Amino acid sequence: MIDLLIAGGGPAGLAAAIRAASLGMETVVVEPRASPVDKACGEGIMPSGVAALRALGIEVSGHPLRGIRYVDGARSAAAAFRGRAGLGVRRTALHTALHARAVELGVRIVPGKAGEVRQSDDRVGVCGLTARWLIAADGLHSPVRRGLGLDGTESAVRRYGLRRHYGVEPWTEFVEVHWSRHGEAYVTPLGDGLVGVAVLGGKRRAYESQLADFPRLAARLLGREAGSVRGAGPLRRRARSRRAGRVLLVGDAAGYVDALTGEGVALAVATAGAAVDALAAGRPQDYPAGWARMTRRHRLLTAGLLSVARRPATARLIVPAAHRAPALFGAAVRALQ
Repeated sequence: MIDLLIAGGGPAGLAAAIRAASLGMETVVVEPRASPVDKACGEGIMPSGVAALRALGIEVSGHPLRGIRYVDGARSAAAAFRGRAGLGVRRTALHTALHARAVELGVRIVPGKAGEVRQSDDRVGVCGLTARWLIAADGLHSPVRRGLGLDGTESAVRRYGLRRHYGVEPWTEFVEVHWSRHGEAYVTPLGDGLVGVAVLGGKRRAYESQLADFPRLAARLLGREAGSVRGAGPLRRRARSRRAGRVLLVGDAAGYVDALTGEGVALAVATAGAAVDALAAGRPQDYPAGWARMTRRHRLLTAGLLSVARRPATARLIVPAAHRAPALFGAAVRALQ
């Protein structure tokens, strides 16, 4: 019998597969899309995420990220990461590296989309396959989470993200977060002649309309589009639990607050490893509490910043506050790195 089935072959699912295979577990990933898989993503990996990928044997090229800069028109505040750098990397390049490493370790990747989950005391099945355990890494709107009745109540706060690439030379080694009364724009340097720009906000509007909220940035990017727009949302998703019998939820499927602090990939890799390690130790019951500990700081900081950012009257105070209290801003950035 297969040791581990994984529903979803994104970063969380492939990270879980790589960890499991390295521990000698027979692992199969079920994924409907061909590699490489692209999606709306800020494409910035925090230093902890870069370290976690290297621990899995993943080396991927990209643009070094030295810290975070908040920008509001002419005003700005910057905080550098301590020690290690982050990495700006195309989502497709990251997926290609993860996929290749998984295949190298003997992971079998089969086409299919997880539907109904059937489980008993000693096995679980999906897509006609049976294993001892199933990890659901099937994303923000996880069908497995929904099918198991683990969807939490929908948040009244709805936020949406859109991303596009631009053929311009990166002008900084910092991720720039541009603020307006209506949302944020995240500029991530990705390499020679390419930056990614993701816009987040509480209303569904065309990408160009949202980018227009940042006139200085929009003018810099005018006419340099280098790809189509990709979107995601609503971003806030809750899960009633991270475990149901022989199924564990990881990555976005386990619950998601917001993309505001840019820790998606780092947390996906970390929670995937924690889930596999709990299974390998024969203690799946430990995973939900471990997930809560690993993500607590991120959830609290992100929720706190989001509560300020989603109100126009307070959003305009974020950059001035960061500028006037650089030590506090730096501490917050380093807490997330």
